[in-house]
Amino acid sequence: MFSMFGSSRTGLRRKRIGSGLASCHADSVVTIRTRKVMTNRLLARKQMVVDILHPNRASVPKTEVREKLAQLYKTTPDLVFAYGFRCQFGGGKSSGFALIYDTLDFAKKFEPKYRLLRLDCNATFWNCGIAVNATIIL
Repeated sequence: MFSMFGSSRTGLRRKRIGSGLASCHADSVVTIRTRKVMTNRLLARKQMVVDILHPNRASVPKTEVREKLAQLYKTTPDLVFAYGFRCQFGGGKSSGFALIYDTLDFAKKFEPKYRLLRLDCNATFWNCGIAVNATIIL
């Protein structure tokens, strides 16, 4: 018996595997490892490369990464800045970079403004746009 979609036996196997994966998505474990950790006293921070293992999951939100790194290094999540994550081909692993500042004042002083605005650190900055310059000239 020839079937266009393969034998019924392989079809049953696909269904069984598919249903097993669907149940694993909610309970997947995320492992965060840091390497190349160095303390930068001039900029008052720790900087490191972060490797994330996330099998059966597309990616991990940066908020979750920040919370876990803050818990790991005994600090608050608002002092942790994670960025530059790339997923490995085939999935299951991502790597990026993280900075952990000593205080929020040092973070506001040394961190780029766009990253502060992404995390909403209650930072207000001087806007030097064209509209502002036009109102100053007039």
